Amino acid sequence: MKKRARAWGLPLEGQPGTYNAITDVSGVEVGMTTLIDPAKKMQTGVTAILPRGRDHLLTPVWAGVHSFNGNGEMTGTHWIRDGGYFMSPIVLTNSHGVGVAHDAVTRWMIERDRDVYEREHVWAMPVVAETYDGVCNDILAMHVTREDVEEALNRASSGPVAEGNVGGGTGMMTYEYKGGSGTSSRIVQVSGETYTVGVFVQSNFGRRPWLTVCGVPIGRQFPVEPFREADQGSIVAIIATDAPLHPRQLEKLARRATLGIGRTGTVGGNGSGDLFLAFSTANERDTPQVGQTLETLTFINDEKLDRLYEGVVQATEEAVLHAMLMADPVTAVKPEGMVVETLPGERVSSIVKRVYEQGEEG
Repeated sequence: MKKRARAWGLPLEGQPGTYNAITDVSGVEVGMTTLIDPAKKMQTGVTAILPRGRDHLLTPVWAGVHSFNGNGEMTGTHWIRDGGYFMSPIVLTNSHGVGVAHDAVTRWMIERDRDVYEREHVWAMPVVAETYDGVCNDILAMHVTREDVEEALNRASSGPVAEGNVGGGTGMMTYEYKGGSGTSSRIVQVSGETYTVGVFVQSNFGRRPWLTVCGVPIGRQFPVEPFREADQGSIVAIIATDAPLHPRQLEKLARRATLGIGRTGTVGGNGSGDLFLAFSTANERDTPQVGQTLETLTFINDEKLDRLYEGVVQATEEAVLHAMLMADPVTAVKPEGMVVETLPGERVSSIVKRVYEQGEEG
């Protein structure tokens, strides 16, 4: 039985939004293409996140990025570090799908706004990120096509977001359980103003002995014969907020995803690509090529950011748990025949509750 973390009674902190998803940040849309065909050893896909929805692709969002461990790829980050913004969808897929995804997003963007690109010399610089799904998917077959990417982009919508074996997370693993796509959100108060923080993860990292749930070392209680000696996965976290922040503040928000995944037990293995991007939908501005000479930017005082940091940490932790709890078991392609099980929610919940009850009694 698949249920999200709170439905299992896990004692998670913070107040989630309506959907407990990145789409609780107004305007954010998510679409997915899921590719499953056991005969082709295919368990992969594409996730598309549109920061301002499909109707505002060329309206920039301020952004910041952080690499906790750099064994991975996220395109467009050099410009985000320099310019402090981007104006494109974010696409997540597997490691060998980055090229076709980048090509497909570029073409999709140009076709939607060709007149602007031609008139103003605007260029497309998409954000495309990856994690490695070669255990559950024949990654060498390069199953993801341009049409698959376009389908995910065209499917993007607000509202509830699917989790587990869907989109770019279809073939991913987490702490040697089945992982994949997960999301969560937090409603936070800053000096009387209400803001939303939403996190989406493509979760594919960690070793079983490290797994921690709500502070309880669960992984040690569910030992498994390791099929590799080191952490060779990755995690991409996309953080959205409607709080007005400048790029350096958003970089600091992205850094806090490190603490969120740390709560789940990882030490940040050398073989893992742990790449995080945060963006704000506040401070709407024109496309820079046609913008004014002088612009204004409103942002929260740094001294008031702790609640937002807290929201990122909490939502990242919960999103990782959702990626595991909402997944289905998969038979691996390499090593062939190995069954990648799902995190047993009922047993985990029972253990965590028992530990917390004993702590209260003590």
